[in-house]
Amino acid sequence: MTFRTIKTQKDHKAAMKVVDRLWNSKPGSPEAEQLEVLALLIEDYEKRHFPIAAPDPVEAIKFRMEQQGLTATDLAKVLGGRNRASEVLGRKRPLSIAMVKNLVRQWQIPAEALLAI
Repeated sequence: MTFRTIKTQKDHKAAMKVVDRLWNSKPGSPEAEQLEVLALLIEDYEKRHFPIAAPDPVEAIKFRMEQQGLTATDLAKVLGGRNRASEVLGRKRPLSIAMVKNLVRQWQIPAEALLAI
């Protein structure tokens, strides 16, 4: 099977059909190798045509709080006070480097999400 760069929506749709056919290929088989290459081509196309914006830092914090059942009091402990937590959640105070480090270490929020890079 010959692969080429996916350039159009039609190419993408055709590639997805091939993925469906190859999905349960035996690991290490030629079909599994084809699936892996095709997945990389599809990923490249989707990154170019359907980019995902970086999450907002406050939304990343709120998401983690919701996931873990954490409260504003828990956030205050991480950020160094109730006022700081309230100001960060209210978007009145940006995250400092120290706050980002604490959130990464204590809550395992990716730094990329907190720095919006």
